Amino acid sequence: MRPLIAILAAFLIAGVASGSECIDCHKAVTPGIVDQWLSGNMSKHFSCEVCHGNEHKSSNDWEKAKMPTPETCKACHPQQYEQYASGKHYYAWIAMKAIPALQHIPTPQRDLEGFKGCSGCHKIGYIEDKGAYKYGAAACDSCHTRHKFSKEEARKPEACLPCHMGFDHPQYEMWSTSKHGVIYRIEGDTGRAPKCQTCHMPEGNHAVMTAWGFLALRVPEDDEEWWKDRVTILQALGVLDENGNPTERFEIVKAGKVARLSKEEWQAERERMIKVCSQCHSENFAREQLEAADKMIREADRVFAEAIRTVKELYDLGILEKPEDWKYAPDLLQFYEVKTPIEEELYLMFLEYRMRTFQGAFHMNPDYSHWYGWAPLKASLVKIKYEAEKLKAEKLKEKTTENTKEAKETPEAEKETKKTPGFGVLLSLAGISAAYFARRKL
Repeated sequence: MRPLIAILAAFLIAGVASGSECIDCHKAVTPGIVDQWLSGNMSKHFSCEVCHGNEHKSSNDWEKAKMPTPETCKACHPQQYEQYASGKHYYAWIAMKAIPALQHIPTPQRDLEGFKGCSGCHKIGYIEDKGAYKYGAAACDSCHTRHKFSKEEARKPEACLPCHMGFDHPQYEMWSTSKHGVIYRIEGDTGRAPKCQTCHMPEGNHAVMTAWGFLALRVPEDDEEWWKDRVTILQALGVLDENGNPTERFEIVKAGKVARLSKEEWQAERERMIKVCSQCHSENFAREQLEAADKMIREADRVFAEAIRTVKELYDLGILEKPEDWKYAPDLLQFYEVKTPIEEELYLMFLEYRMRTFQGAFHMNPDYSHWYGWAPLKASLVKIKYEAEKLKAEKLKEKTTENTKEAKETPEAEKETKKTPGFGVLLSLAGISAAYFARRKL
């Protein structure tokens, strides 16, 4: 045992010495990083090489410094890693890469080249290509930002703000302007009002799962009418084909955990949330509130499905043409890369208004749910149905014009022939009669 202790002690001493060398150099090169590192708890226990390796020795071989990955953090935080690996954040990168519209996004916004768009938040997910790892792609530092790596920072709701805001997922805005958020803003982090971590990371669980998931979709659905609407939405997502059978995208949805694929899976997450809510409210009140939010999803799906069917009819009638590189039409996962204004409106219904309708309801913000979600959702349906009727009328007018033009170009004699029923038959009979009487005379 003593030799082992001696070896470990020697390693730690060497590590501290190595860390000191890193600090001495980086004080001149990146002093801010050094200050952050020294202010954090990790600097009191580890040297720089624990995360970055020991191959980088000078400014001439900086590229040899290893970039941390989730596995790097796992060495000291196995439980948190396992929770993370079972949750939705782990699959964030996979979910982003599965979106067809991604191919049209500039590379700095979709890849590891700067994190200037979708990738800036989705980098919290597990990235398969280890060789492509760059600064900020360690996943854990999305919340425990480098180089302080503070647990207290990650426990604040503001830590969630950079990603959970804006167009399609403004959860922070919803929460911060709800009664819960207002109490937090008035009193601070006293524990009286729930924050993001209270509900979504109870007891520090890093899985961060919810009953409905990002898309608020679950299969199957007991409500028959709701299930019909759900199928329409899943078909527009390309997850089910026209016959209701799973497509290749179904496997992506399954792998990315963006929907709930069994009642048991959904119910387990619902019961977990009930337990959280019951810390302050009665269980009956908690269930009533969450079930009311469930109903908002159903109502939003009804409106959204009607809009999808309206656009689908335009494809069926040949008024809208499916692009050659699309497998499904309409295809909600093309996002704003659609080809017509009516589909642009459908995209807004999907990723903005429907999302805000149910997200606002679950975040206890009735004003947000109604005026930023439900109201524009309904308005969009009116626009889509009105535009669809215009497009159908234009198509009918175009067809009528073609028929009129064709009629004008037809010779008069041919027109008369076409107008007289059986005219050709009468001519034939007249010819036969003439021949018959000619023979009689002979």
